[in-house]
Amino acid sequence: MDALDSAIVHINDVFWTWLLIPIVIAAGLYFTWRSRIVQLRLLPEMFRSITERTEPGEDGKRPVSAFGAFTISAAARVGTGNIAGVAAAITLGGPGAVFWMWLMAIVGSASAFVESTLAQLYKVRDREPGTFRGGPAYYMERGLGRRWMGALFAVVITLTFGFVFNAVQSNTIVATGKRSLSADGEWFAAAVGLLLVALLGLVIFGGVRRIAKVTEVLVPVMAVAYILLGIAVVVLNIGDLPRVLADIVGGAFGFREAVGGAVGAAIVHGIRRGMFSNEAGLGSAPNAGASAQVSHPVKQGLVQSLGVFFDTLLICSITAFIILTTNPELSERRGADLTQSALEETLGAWSGHALTVIVAMLAFSSLIGNYYYGEANVEFLTGSRPVLRAYRVLVLVAVFGGALGSLTLVWNLADVFMGVMALVNLAAIIPLGAVAFRLLDDYQRQRRAGNDPVYVHNPDIADASGIECWQESRTRESASETTD
Repeated sequence: MDALDSAIVHINDVFWTWLLIPIVIAAGLYFTWRSRIVQLRLLPEMFRSITERTEPGEDGKRPVSAFGAFTISAAARVGTGNIAGVAAAITLGGPGAVFWMWLMAIVGSASAFVESTLAQLYKVRDREPGTFRGGPAYYMERGLGRRWMGALFAVVITLTFGFVFNAVQSNTIVATGKRSLSADGEWFAAAVGLLLVALLGLVIFGGVRRIAKVTEVLVPVMAVAYILLGIAVVVLNIGDLPRVLADIVGGAFGFREAVGGAVGAAIVHGIRRGMFSNEAGLGSAPNAGASAQVSHPVKQGLVQSLGVFFDTLLICSITAFIILTTNPELSERRGADLTQSALEETLGAWSGHALTVIVAMLAFSSLIGNYYYGEANVEFLTGSRPVLRAYRVLVLVAVFGGALGSLTLVWNLADVFMGVMALVNLAAIIPLGAVAFRLLDDYQRQRRAGNDPVYVHNPDIADASGIECWQESRTRESASETTD
């Protein structure tokens, strides 16, 4: 097992350092330039779009709203990556890793805008009336005309999120629970694993509307609770804040760190853990973004860009400040255990128990979001209900197995799968980016005219042959004009 773990670490280091990180940075900078810094320029529009309400459909039920899709993606984003992942980045890359997480969130949010806008444009109707599904596999097939590429992505994301990342989440729940409750032995891990399987099974067999309803409640409540804990730690250690900021900037650019090679470690681990957390350019959030009913594809692109800021600039920063204001000399602890010990040092033992509950709830919401990403792609590969039921069962098996597994091996496997997935997605959104920018121009023209943007398909923006849902808008409008 140790030999396998070492081999995976070596593959990760070469793959991320020399291939994926340069491509991720280049893509983010390109999208930032081509969109004229959309992630900062249209920040007010992001808040306007996320609060847009939806009307009930013909079946009397409300479709998934922009906020509902945001919480599904946030459910997958906001989890162990924010608590255990940030701690791991600081331990391995030093405080400077936090700076590179921030920078990549700002740059990467442009990639998030492009991929989620494309997912909205190329989405399809789901089996349940009034619902939609989509994502990279769909825009690879319908936008690029490469079903083989979409099938490859669908397989990789299903393995990555449905199985590997869900194993990471259940593993972290067990790790924090053991420390908080002073539990030991495999019986505890098995009991927690069985409980997670039971609760997750109740949600995932209820369809996308139930998933959205659960995440709309769970994610905001747990995120606010964690933010309040973090603010309390920072306030009580406010005198250390200037030192923390100096350590973050100094660790990213300092001469001493550069000589010691620590800058390279800060960059690599900051970007890797940041990407695991905010998923910008990864191709995961578009699967949730496609489920929303909005009047213009750009609206969901803006909402998902906001999700990157919410995840990294807010939640991840809280974790960083908790650790760095409390632990200037990093201990030998790892992952969520480090965050937990930092909280307890400032607020007392009760805060460690509170974090256990927060981690459990956030990680559980991540299980739900991760499951949905796989479901959308299993549907792409095959519409067979027996296959979908088999996928659900295998997800539950992965969750139980993750509760019993090795933390180090699980995290390293997650890095490998995430990197492959990002590479395939970036190969699609770079050539399709021009479509997203034409949609952005259409959105801004309507906004400048004082209108709430509504997209009616325009063949000058994209080839109509790959578009299913937005064709209906054009047909309805044309029929209305003819009647008048």
